[in-house]
Amino acid sequence: MPGTERQLQLTAILRGIRPHEIIDVAAALVERGVHATEVPLNSPEPLDSIQRLAAAFGERCLCGAGTVLQVAQVDQVHAAGGRLLVAPNTDPAVIARALALGMVPMPGVASATEAFAAIAAGARELKLFPASSYGPGHLRALRAVLPPQVRMHAVGGVDEHNAGQWLEAGVDGFGLGGNLYRPGMSAAEVGARADAFLAALAASAAIARG
Repeated sequence: MPGTERQLQLTAILRGIRPHEIIDVAAALVERGVHATEVPLNSPEPLDSIQRLAAAFGERCLCGAGTVLQVAQVDQVHAAGGRLLVAPNTDPAVIARALALGMVPMPGVASATEAFAAIAAGARELKLFPASSYGPGHLRALRAVLPPQVRMHAVGGVDEHNAGQWLEAGVDGFGLGGNLYRPGMSAAEVGARADAFLAALAASAAIARG
């Protein structure tokens, strides 16, 4: 990610987006270097949006679904062309099915017990959720015991004002939801919010370098 020293993944969480809006919003994000996008399954017609998203940007963006709670949903997302599978919880069966289909599971964890359960199931991308409830100090403590190849993403309550604290704690990625997109927002509005977050990341990285 421009302006940062580690390879950070930004995942756009487009909860509530409608199929006819997905292409313009996703284009604004991809243009700014946001190369992972999830459409939560409690959005309107989510599989239609995922299919459009994957068809248009699948070669440049890791596209998929969020709020995936059941194994059957994994199959539906895969059939729609999604490769990213994000969940608020850790369900070994969901993780196993995603891996069997060649997808990238990102289960939600909070405790070390949940994190190691997700790792045992095969996940290597973990979502600290809700991040705002636990804070950067919690992530730092988890990082001390987790295998180095496991990547941690802060999701929930992350914005340009606290991004630097998460960077200092060793985060590997951010999931941006309501601070990036809310239903009805235009592509220009989403792009401006992405710009603000990316600028904050670049500034924080510059301060860290001294």
